[in-house]
Amino acid sequence: MRLLHTMLRVGNLDRAITFYTEVLGMRLLRQREYPDGRFTLAFVGYGDESDTAVIELTHNWDTGKYELGNGYGHIAIETDDIYATCEAVRAKGGRVTREPGPMKHGTTVIAFVEDPDGYKIEFIQQRTQ
Repeated sequence: MRLLHTMLRVGNLDRAITFYTEVLGMRLLRQREYPDGRFTLAFVGYGDESDTAVIELTHNWDTGKYELGNGYGHIAIETDDIYATCEAVRAKGGRVTREPGPMKHGTTVIAFVEDPDGYKIEFIQQRTQ
């Protein structure tokens, strides 16, 4: 077994795709509309779905906004230069909500950003071997 994807419900699909592709550098892997169900699915990621876990963005046509539940945590993305990554996100209009630095009670360097719907994305500095 393996992890396939994480699903996020988004209020504005175009805005979400733009954030994940242009701000975070993922690729739009596939997108399909389901007119009978009045929803669209878009899958974004850093690699092919056959090789890596991806994010499923679900847009229900009749819902423009969602309240974030208290059970959702975050998506984590490893980066080789967390400081440059945060600066690139900021330069592209993204919101850094926790600047890079060691995690509380540990040494792993982390940072957080939010997508346009308020979902948290954690950046984790790649450890040197």
